[in-house]
Amino acid sequence: MNIIHYLLQIIQYLYQQNCWLINFICRYIPLKQWAFDDSHSPKYQKFRIDQLPLVTDFRQDWTYKELIPYYEKRYGKKICPVRRRSECDIPEDCSCPRCDAPMPYLYRNNGSKGQILCKVCDARFSPGDSRFSSMKLRCPHCGNALVPKKERKHFILHKCVNPKCPYYLHNLKKVDKDDLKEDYGKNKYKLHYIYREFTLDFFSMDLSSLPKNASSLKFSRHNAHVMSLCLTLHVNLGLSLRKTSQALKDLYNISVSHQQIANYCKTAAVCVKPFVDRYPYEKGDVFTADETYIKIRGVKAYVWLIMNAATRSIIGYQVSDNRGVGPCILAMRMAFRGLAKLPERFKFIADGYSAYPLAAMEFAKKLGKDFSFKVTQVIGLANDDAVSTEHRPFKQMIERLNRTYKASYRPTNGFDSIDGANYDLALWIAYYNFLRPHKHNKYKVLNEVEMLQGADNMPGKWQLLIFLGQQTILELQKQTAV
Repeated sequence: MNIIHYLLQIIQYLYQQNCWLINFICRYIPLKQWAFDDSHSPKYQKFRIDQLPLVTDFRQDWTYKELIPYYEKRYGKKICPVRRRSECDIPEDCSCPRCDAPMPYLYRNNGSKGQILCKVCDARFSPGDSRFSSMKLRCPHCGNALVPKKERKHFILHKCVNPKCPYYLHNLKKVDKDDLKEDYGKNKYKLHYIYREFTLDFFSMDLSSLPKNASSLKFSRHNAHVMSLCLTLHVNLGLSLRKTSQALKDLYNISVSHQQIANYCKTAAVCVKPFVDRYPYEKGDVFTADETYIKIRGVKAYVWLIMNAATRSIIGYQVSDNRGVGPCILAMRMAFRGLAKLPERFKFIADGYSAYPLAAMEFAKKLGKDFSFKVTQVIGLANDDAVSTEHRPFKQMIERLNRTYKASYRPTNGFDSIDGANYDLALWIAYYNFLRPHKHNKYKVLNEVEMLQGADNMPGKWQLLIFLGQQTILELQKQTAV
């Protein structure tokens, strides 16, 4: 027997055995789960973000003037006006919304019920409410038109109400039978396809807005050194405004009120923020994000932080009075500033909050494939699935950053206004990115600026940082003037 033929038979036999083993493993041996078992439960369906809807636009570029000669040339059939046997009751100004054919080419399709048929393009429509008049949002699973159900502050909620939609039927099978027996038991779950159409364009909003009414840098009683001392004690050391005032009095015999220190901080934030926001940070492949809450006049507000996992620099931040998707988009825009497109192996890691995948969907819809990415959600506190096990260190980074910020925020006992929260966060991020020594970076700053290395003490570095901010403002004014 030929040895080659014998080896080929063995290879074929081994291949069949491998196929049988793979089939057996897939059927009877459960492999390691990549996601939570609970995440497949219909109770968690409300936290999922559905895919984008289908958009159908019935408006055409051609009209009846191009169609009539085309049909005659292509099929040898000339379309003539309708030969009516009775008086026409169609208004003379009525025309086909699809091909713009005038009244002579239109006739009643169903008698007195109101539907009109165009003889040129064979379109059926009603003069009062035409399906060709605007774009339609349709369910990507069944193709039915979405129905606007609710109007919120920044978006309109569209819903697929088709009872035979495969997406709805698939979710309905997973619902507990006890809930189906109850009246309105299905309302506890998110079963239908839902799409949020935002009415506010978060991509055209200004990212560099800061509190107004900041005082000038013309000092009548004190000088720039006293201002930088206030920043060092208040921002670097985390003292409250009143303790900063007391420390200046006890250490340097300088009498400065806590309100004057607040004015200094607000002015410094206005100068420093443009430089901090537009600094060319190194952008890696992994971004991690989280939100934490603060108090403004006793009411909850939120701080959104986005960190570059490789360098630990804060590249995106935002203060908001709500936990909606709008502030999340603004923080992401700040983090993606300067990028023409996302890296090939880009990862965006966050918790299980639904605002992050919804914001990612808006980026893909607005900016295209170059900014299309998926959010890796690390859910819970324990590594119960493979996603949490692999990405837990990145989530711990941003949680540690939240605790570091809250340690500086805690002495303030909350803010009096959202403007105060804005300038306090801007100063703290300037300190964190450019002035604070970090242990993992061998007790060096995260972003070294050559001009700041020439200062011998921290008040001098604050003065130079304010100077760099002023230069950035002048460059921006020149660009807008041109």
